[in-house]
Amino acid sequence: MNVSKDVLEMEEELIYLRREFHKMPELGFKEFKTSEKIYQYLKDLGLEVEKTTKTGVVALLRGAEEGKTVMLRADMDALPVTEETGLPFASENEGVMHACAHDGHVAMLLTAAKILSEKKDEIKGNVKFVFQPNEEDAGAKYMVEDGVLKDPEVDAVFGIHLWSPIEAGKVGISSGPFMGSHENFELKVKGQGGHSGNPHTAVDPFLPLANIIQSVQMIQTREIDILKPTLIMFGQISGGTAPNVIPGELEVKGSMRYLYEGGDDSEECPEKRFERIVSNICKAHRADYELEFFPSNSTLINNEKTTKIVEKAAEDVFGKENIVNYVCMAGEDFAEFTAEVPGTFYFVGAGNEEKDCTYPHHHPKFDIDEDVLKYGVEMHLKSVFDFLNK
Repeated sequence: MNVSKDVLEMEEELIYLRREFHKMPELGFKEFKTSEKIYQYLKDLGLEVEKTTKTGVVALLRGAEEGKTVMLRADMDALPVTEETGLPFASENEGVMHACAHDGHVAMLLTAAKILSEKKDEIKGNVKFVFQPNEEDAGAKYMVEDGVLKDPEVDAVFGIHLWSPIEAGKVGISSGPFMGSHENFELKVKGQGGHSGNPHTAVDPFLPLANIIQSVQMIQTREIDILKPTLIMFGQISGGTAPNVIPGELEVKGSMRYLYEGGDDSEECPEKRFERIVSNICKAHRADYELEFFPSNSTLINNEKTTKIVEKAAEDVFGKENIVNYVCMAGEDFAEFTAEVPGTFYFVGAGNEEKDCTYPHHHPKFDIDEDVLKYGVEMHLKSVFDFLNK
């Protein structure tokens, strides 16, 4: 692997930073200690630093010459997961864990900021370092609304996700649709409660709900082109009070994802198809319903030109043979940035069987191979110089 001397000299501090942030995970828009630590670190580098969007932090590095502005982003929030890794630097915040590598993202971007601040005389243009809160629930949208892409105007944006499904030493990149659109839904099926010994006097909501859970699956296999990936998943169900009581209402929550621009208001969009099935099934069972969608992020689409910059950097760092053409259905609100300005988001492989770093993201035993952190920093540096100076 090709890593610069500047990055190698920072590796010990880089790993230290990752572990410090891992010990202090905080949920979205509650990243108070995380935000303060980031703010002070950037201030000490002599950068122009401000807090925004509740707990977000933005720092600006002005190069020696005027030019374009490139933005690098790291997400800061953790998840409501109880850690089971047994690591000596495991979470000290009970019930909260960095189970999605955001601790590593922060450490890599802070390290890149430190190296770039020492090389500002070599930079033509500006670098904006953005530490974003609440990625797990669409925090990027609020940063855009608060003007993170303005003053100065951002010309391109790059982001990295450490990714355990990809082997350490490899990098996943793809132009075009890269990560899925994501929204959650809440569905209440309303019947009429009664005694389980006299079901004919009630309207049992279990039957229509069971039918709905099965029937909406045909949307992704029978109604939408199989080359347009679509996922409808149910993750939570609640209702009922006793085994011999027919409840009056059941509630189910889930998510919908697709890897194309499908979230419009036409009758063909997945949401409208979903409600058509819900409505007709409930009518057939004499039940009513309430359905609400909660958009999280749109499809993340990587710009062709900025992706070529990332691919060139990846060839230098990882070698052409270790670049993987990769897309996935996971949601990522970085899409809010690439919807406004050209940009590329990509995965740096962090999985390693020998180090027990193969658990999926959001798992209580999730961990990353820390040896890959330096490659992420090097990718940040090359992306900046290739965009601004070439």
